[in-house]
Amino acid sequence: MKKILNCSRCPGFCENEQVDKNDLPDYCPMMTNEDIIKKARKRYLDKDLNQFYSLTTLNEKEAYEVVRKNRIPVRPRIKELIELGKKMNIKRIGIAFCSGLWNEAKRITDILENEGFEVCSVRCKCGNIDKTELNVPREYKIQGSELFEAACNPVAQAYLLNDASTEINVIVGLCIGHDMIFTEESTAPVTTFIVKDRYTGHNPVISLYNNYHRRAFSLNKQKQGADPASTHG
Repeated sequence: MKKILNCSRCPGFCENEQVDKNDLPDYCPMMTNEDIIKKARKRYLDKDLNQFYSLTTLNEKEAYEVVRKNRIPVRPRIKELIELGKKMNIKRIGIAFCSGLWNEAKRITDILENEGFEVCSVRCKCGNIDKTELNVPREYKIQGSELFEAACNPVAQAYLLNDASTEINVIVGLCIGHDMIFTEESTAPVTTFIVKDRYTGHNPVISLYNNYHRRAFSLNKQKQGADPASTHG
């Protein structure tokens, strides 16, 4: 059985200029999977990937500026998407969005079109197919087992954007799982602009820090340490 990779438990020795292998934990991929690290490094030298990766690296650098000797971020994600698209000479961008984020998808479309891109967008309910027609049990419906309920349709979203020859596809709030299906079926590279998180208003990172949100999932509080907020209402 393969060893578990556990970089999230490590402070990040690989970020140092000089790496002493004696410092690396036994679960470090640079210790347990050296052949894969070498294979990945070689892949970056392939012309097709190297050109794309170089542009993404430049885009990353340009997201910062040095002000009074401090490096600070200067671009929101939408600007990073715009600039990367321009660097890649992208003409047409696809948006696969959740019906619940129609307003946000419309705003993104306006911004991208204003920047000179052609935008093709597809709503998740496109196709108007009842969930039961896709062999989904009636009891899985949200509104009621006997009511019509249009199914989310990430496969059609991908197929339609593939047919439209989009060069980058952007996920805007697709349900978790549906985003995976869309990514699997998309011909164009996929990035996410908004992740679906109904509970937090699409800001999932807050659940990692908010004591009240921890009630929604199992967490060993003793392992995490006492949270002062837990003693207050």
